[in-house]
Amino acid sequence: MIDIAFYSLIELLTAFSPNFTVFLVLRALYGVAMGGEWGLGAAMAMEALPAQRRGFFSGLLQEGYMVGYLLAAAAYFLVFHFAPLAGLAKYDWRILFIIGVLPSLLIFYIRAHVPESPAWLARRTAGVVTLSPLRYLPLFVYTILLMAAMNFMSHGTQDLYATFLQKQHGFLPGTVSTLSIVAALGAIAGGIVFGAVSQRIGRRPAMLACAVLGAAFVPLWAYSHTIALLGAGAFAIQFAVQGAWGVIPAHLNELSPAGARGTFPGFTYQLGNLISAGAAQLEAAFAFRHYPLPGGSADFGKAMAIIALAMFAAVFVLTALGYFVSEENRDAAFVPDSP
Repeated sequence: MIDIAFYSLIELLTAFSPNFTVFLVLRALYGVAMGGEWGLGAAMAMEALPAQRRGFFSGLLQEGYMVGYLLAAAAYFLVFHFAPLAGLAKYDWRILFIIGVLPSLLIFYIRAHVPESPAWLARRTAGVVTLSPLRYLPLFVYTILLMAAMNFMSHGTQDLYATFLQKQHGFLPGTVSTLSIVAALGAIAGGIVFGAVSQRIGRRPAMLACAVLGAAFVPLWAYSHTIALLGAGAFAIQFAVQGAWGVIPAHLNELSPAGARGTFPGFTYQLGNLISAGAAQLEAAFAFRHYPLPGGSADFGKAMAIIALAMFAAVFVLTALGYFVSEENRDAAFVPDSP
C-alpha cells in the first residue's frame, strides 16, 4: 500500500513539473516505486494462491502489464483527441500524468479486502531465518542473466515495432495503433495460456516451448508486407514472448529462497531489466550501421529479426541451464510447517 501510494503521488507531482530537471528527478523516484511494486505484488499473489493454481494466475498477473498498456493507449487517444476541443492542448501530457494517480484507489480495496500473505504471517510466527548471501550467489547470478535475456526478448520485439511500421512500411498512426493492439491481445492470450500450461508440463518446458515458437514466428513477424500478415505476425510473436513471461511470476517465486521472497524475484527481475534497458537504441544502431536503406532509413525488419532470434536462443539456453542451478520447485508449499 505504501508503494502504490508513493508512485501515485510521484505520478501526480510529475504533472506539475516546472522544468525538465524536475521531471527527470520525479521519473527516477517513480522508477524506484514501480520497480518495487512488481516484486511485492508477485510475491504476495503467489504466496496467497493455491500452489496448483499458480501457473494460471501467474500468467494473469503478468499480463496485467499488457492490459495496462491497452488502457494507457485508450487514455492517450481520448486525451489527445478531446483536450484540444476543450482548449487544453498545451496541458495534454500533464493530464495523462494526473490520470496516472487513479491506481491509488487500489489502496482502499487492498486495505479492506486483501489479507496479508499467509506465508509471511507463518514465517513471522516461526521467527526470521538469516540467509547466507554466498549460498545463493549462483542462483542470484543465474536469475539476473535469465531476466536480462527475457527483458531483452520483450523489449527487442516491442520497443522498435512502431518505428518499423511507420518508417519501413509507411503506415499511418491509426494502422500502427491497430497492429499494436493486435500484438497486445496476442501477448495477453499467450501469457495466460502458457501460464496455465506451465502448471501441467512445468515452468521451464513451457518457457522452452515459447522460445522455439517465437523463433519460428520471426519470419512472419519481420518480413510480411500486408497488413493482415503483419497483424498475424504481431499476434504470434507476442503470444510466444509473453507466453514465456506468463510463467515468470510463479517461476521466480518458486526459485526464491523462502526468507527472501519479498526481495529476490523483484530485485533480479529489475536488474535484468536494467541490463536490457538500451534494447531499442542498440537495435536501431544495429539497423542503421549494418542495414542502411536509401534515403537515410534502415531495414529495421532485418535487424529486429536477427536480434529476436538471438534473444530467443539466449532464453532457450539459459532456461535449459537452469536445470543445473536449481530445482524448478513447481507446486512447492510456501507456508512453512508449524514448529
